[in-house]
Amino acid sequence: MEEGAAPPDSSNMGNVVPAWVPRVGMKFKDLNEAWKLWVDYGGHKGFEVRKRYANERKSDGKITSCRYVCSKEGHRKEDKRDHKVKCPRAETRTHCEVRMGLIMDRETGIYQVSDVVLEWKVDDLNPSSTHLKNGRQKLQLKHE
Repeated sequence: MEEGAAPPDSSNMGNVVPAWVPRVGMKFKDLNEAWKLWVDYGGHKGFEVRKRYANERKSDGKITSCRYVCSKEGHRKEDKRDHKVKCPRAETRTHCEVRMGLIMDRETGIYQVSDVVLEWKVDDLNPSSTHLKNGRQKLQLKHE
């Protein structure tokens, strides 16, 4: 802290956002930094993450925009062989809307968070689907 600076306001301490929480306007030198933040955020909140898409520039192959999502985002496409399948896989996607979108500034090459949705909901578990949860989520459910 600088000399002569006022001490931090203790009444505002509850509103401090942790560094691992993504926010609109955050900037990253490269996509690896952004991916590490997203993985860290998912780890703190207890969900797995994946990359939804990445748009590449045709001239040099550099990624200009991408989106990171919860692994339960969306839904699986219908299997063309569905009528032949005897034991179909359980549906693991629950339309979770947690996401972080990134756009590259074409002049500086820096990536910036353009949109963020952080409302993650733990889906209701029935005993037959607990094997689909990752280890971290199983531990959280045991302690609740």
